[in-house]
Amino acid sequence: MGYYALRVTAGQERIVADLLRNRVGKLKINISSILVLDGFKGYVIIEGAEESDAKRAAFQVPNIKGVLPGEIAAEEVKKMIEAKPQIFSITKGDIVEVINGPFKGDRAKVVKIDLEKEEVTIELLEVTVPIPITTKLSWLKVHQKVEE
Repeated sequence: MGYYALRVTAGQERIVADLLRNRVGKLKINISSILVLDGFKGYVIIEGAEESDAKRAAFQVPNIKGVLPGEIAAEEVKKMIEAKPQIFSITKGDIVEVINGPFKGDRAKVVKIDLEKEEVTIELLEVTVPIPITTKLSWLKVHQKVEE
């Protein structure tokens, strides 16, 4: 079994994977898995017995631009699949500065943290009525830590 990359229209990876799954089941093509990776836009990886199986599965499927020649090493696929844990030093109650997005430069208080989605709910400090805003963790920089 080898891994093969299909070049697809960016943003259509999940749709292509569903179409491939249906086609593989219908035609009994020797494909054992279909991978759609968030950090790998414009590509779908399939695991099949031979490159010809990958080409047969991709033939005339909408949004597939082609099959990249050659096989992808299993180690490369493992690297793409492995979760890379990120360490965030933001805690509930911290005063943060927004460094990206429409509120760039504003200071806010952290109300809620969702590490799984890497999102934070904040309330801006310099506004009359505090409105909870959900933003990405990476868009914030700690300005003042909460005292414990």
